[in-house]
Amino acid sequence: MTTLSLGLQHVRVVALAVTDMARATKFYGETLGLAPAHEHGVMLGYALGPNILMLKDDWYGTPTAEPNPRITLACDYAPDTAAFLQTRGVTIADAVVAIEEGFYIGSFLDSEGNKLWFCSPLQRQENQPE
Repeated sequence: MTTLSLGLQHVRVVALAVTDMARATKFYGETLGLAPAHEHGVMLGYALGPNILMLKDDWYGTPTAEPNPRITLACDYAPDTAAFLQTRGVTIADAVVAIEEGFYIGSFLDSEGNKLWFCSPLQRQENQPE
């Protein structure tokens, strides 16, 4: 594994719940002027430096003034990361699955019960020199 332990690299995606996608898209794209973030030809959200702000209106929950973002960590290869997490006794909350956009995604619980997501491209990435 490269970079951080278990192949975890950095925060990749922060997802926010929205109730009106058209209104939210206008706000983030036009009002704030954020550039669209695309991967594999699919718009995933808006670019914030190397990170993506993803808007979710279908399954994430209800917007609130309290902090509620979904944080997704990039990793080398999600199936391996899940296996390593399990060897350390970490609870896998959502098993790793492949999604249409060309990624693996899964989640685990931290020591306090917070859910953190992790993702990787479907293809195993070659280790990058540190």
